[in-house]
Amino acid sequence: MIKKLFTNDLYVKVGENIFEAKNISTNGDWESISSEFPFTTERLLVGTFSTAEPTLAKLIKRILPKALFAKRPQILVHPTSRVEGGLSEVEDRIFRELALGAGAIKVALHVGSELTDGEVVEMIKNA
Repeated sequence: MIKKLFTNDLYVKVGENIFEAKNISTNGDWESISSEFPFTTERLLVGTFSTAEPTLAKLIKRILPKALFAKRPQILVHPTSRVEGGLSEVEDRIFRELALGAGAIKVALHVGSELTDGEVVEMIKNA
């Protein structure tokens, strides 16, 4: 319960060279950001980590509420393409490190159909 005072739950969808995110804790709207330079490669959804991480960090900063003491996000990452057959161990780590590098204190991953806000909160809680 007290943790909710210091965190925000975010739902981040990763597409080809684009991130979409929603702040579940504030009932925020979907916002998106396209990378100035492509981070998707021929084989990987996130193949250029050094481009993807600052792009995601910029989006997260934009959707978190402005406050004297910044709340740290708990993020559910949802890759939306190039996931046929599930994620490899390397891809799993890429998405986790991407969210942690962008400021997350907790990361959950989801491969599948789009989730409701309640499902996102539950998956983050159980991560």
